[in-house]
Amino acid sequence: MPALSSIPILDIRAPRWVPWLALLALSGCSSVGYYGQLASGQLHLLTSREPVAEVIADPTEDATLRQRLRLAQEARTFASAELGLPDNRSYRLYSDIQRPYVVWNVFAAPELSLQPLTHCFPIAGCVAYRGYYSEAAARTEARRLQGQGMDVFVGGVEAYSTLGWFDDPILSSMLRWGDQRLAETIFHELAHQRFYLPDDTAFNESYASFVEREGGRRWREAQGLADERSLLVEQREALTRLVLDTRERLQTLYASGRPEAELRAGKAAEFDRLRREYRELRERRWGGKSAFDGWIEGPLNNAKVLPFGLYDQWVPAFAALFQQLGGNWVAFHARVEKLAALPRVQRQQALERLVADRAP
Repeated sequence: MPALSSIPILDIRAPRWVPWLALLALSGCSSVGYYGQLASGQLHLLTSREPVAEVIADPTEDATLRQRLRLAQEARTFASAELGLPDNRSYRLYSDIQRPYVVWNVFAAPELSLQPLTHCFPIAGCVAYRGYYSEAAARTEARRLQGQGMDVFVGGVEAYSTLGWFDDPILSSMLRWGDQRLAETIFHELAHQRFYLPDDTAFNESYASFVEREGGRRWREAQGLADERSLLVEQREALTRLVLDTRERLQTLYASGRPEAELRAGKAAEFDRLRREYRELRERRWGGKSAFDGWIEGPLNNAKVLPFGLYDQWVPAFAALFQQLGGNWVAFHARVEKLAALPRVQRQQALERLVADRAP
């Protein structure tokens, strides 16, 4: 994403966006411009798709592209045959979008609060961002919100899911990644098609992230591949822990009732501490260099730290559930649906019990 200095959004696990669902919420003249760009952007994406098999079979196409897509199709077949994921045309199509990101998400939060500005849509529920197919439009919205005194962050997204309502293509933006990450993203997005619970982002993303990780591990074993992303994952998880600790301290600060001047000073001090702790960790463990240097050295604010933790919160619970079921994917997906059917409080309690009972 532009604001991450070319570090992909998925590496900090910010939410992917489901733009077409927003079309169902069209109402009021003030919404016409926003929803109009959603309609045209999604339509362009749908009309630019072509079967992957045809690209692979075309000798005039770039040889590297054909090889990457061939491997992606092997992962796509593995997803349905071995992981219990939907068997449809998604990720058997390809779209060259001719830009680094398919959409740009705009996150916003008050200057002295971590409560995000949310937007609610049918089916998808409420999310803490708004997506734009144009970076310029996203930046314009960000400036508007900044003018209202909000903290704002704009992040590019390389892939998203329509939850099975359309046949999602492999996007050219996804081919900037390595083969392992490409395969794992296909697993992640197909998990969203397999099951999606409105209004519980942490549940949805943790479930899909577990499928991504365990599916990726099994895929590598089947292909005899080494884990090419171990250092990147380590760095991402370390940064996530630092950010979540920072958020917890900011939450306490903002709830303290202290004068606004003190809150602003405390906020600045917390972000300075985050940078300092990150730099110390980078020097101690990674030889002075990390994939997330661009992110940490850029401007920090409440909106920028909002996405952290959404993808990982309940991954240990889903790992425990999978272990309890003996690694049976069909039984696992069915139990996930039963968990999701519980009222929110009971669902969270069940997830907490899974984490507590997880075997070493």
